[in-house]
Amino acid sequence: MRADRLLSIVMLLQHRGRLNAADIAEQLEVSTRTVLRDIEALSSAGIPVYTDRGRGGGISLLQGYRTELTGLTAAEATALLASGAGRVATPAFASAMRKVIAAIPDAHRAAASTASQRILVRPDGFAYPHESEVHLPELQRVVIDGLRIRVSYRNRGGELSDRTLDPVGLVYAGDHWYLLAAREGIERVYRVSRIDSLTVLDEPAHRSAVVDLEAAFAAHWASFRASLAHIEITCVAEESVWMSLTKNVVRVISDQVQEDGRRLAVIEFSGHNHAVGALWHCGPAVTVLQPNAIRDELAQRATATARLYS
Repeated sequence: MRADRLLSIVMLLQHRGRLNAADIAEQLEVSTRTVLRDIEALSSAGIPVYTDRGRGGGISLLQGYRTELTGLTAAEATALLASGAGRVATPAFASAMRKVIAAIPDAHRAAASTASQRILVRPDGFAYPHESEVHLPELQRVVIDGLRIRVSYRNRGGELSDRTLDPVGLVYAGDHWYLLAAREGIERVYRVSRIDSLTVLDEPAHRSAVVDLEAAFAAHWASFRASLAHIEITCVAEESVWMSLTKNVVRVISDQVQEDGRRLAVIEFSGHNHAVGALWHCGPAVTVLQPNAIRDELAQRATATARLYS
């Protein structure tokens, strides 16, 4: 609708300052000519929008002009921006985020923009299931404020060690929060649930002023998966568990629906424990055909469980 597009232009100019027509057109996915017509309509409606021609020119609002469209507090708007960092790529979502940004008072806008850059929400992650993350609120603060921390951290083997970290950003992925941080100049990913204790140091974190959290996390994720000993499982799965079974696998190599409605599939997991955990969760709805090591471990678990409750 044109009314929504006109409002979006005002929000963009209010948040970004001077923009050229091509930039606005790209943001709103319309033509430059449409943007210029909309600017004329805004001016006719009494909105103090101006166009400067020539080098360094562009479209801008009268200095000091603001429109408040929501009753959001600065903290509420910051929380929304942080949760919205998952890059939900729809025009409606982008429009909503522009309105959220416009609602933030000038004094708090820098902190809110930092939150949206330093906190990322993704639908996928390194592993699952969900675990307690008691230090998350404090980590959110140090990520936004840019402070160095000292943590006691448990690795995948359960060993505890002390580490001094420069927080870069937080990522929510696959039902987990992850801290992207540098240690002695080397950037790594730390699962928040494995942090036993946390101390905030009174010194700034050594980090870049700008970060592409999406790209950084994707690179670490790819490296993590490549480091694991992947395993292929041949199985027969009932349709009722197919979606949940394949949600967090590395990939489905092949699958074919049989006459009985079940799927004969070859699925790649990130490792032995990942495969056993996912398949055990499905119970008798999945029958593993190969490899025998996975069949044997599932059988041992089933026997031990039956003996416990017999």
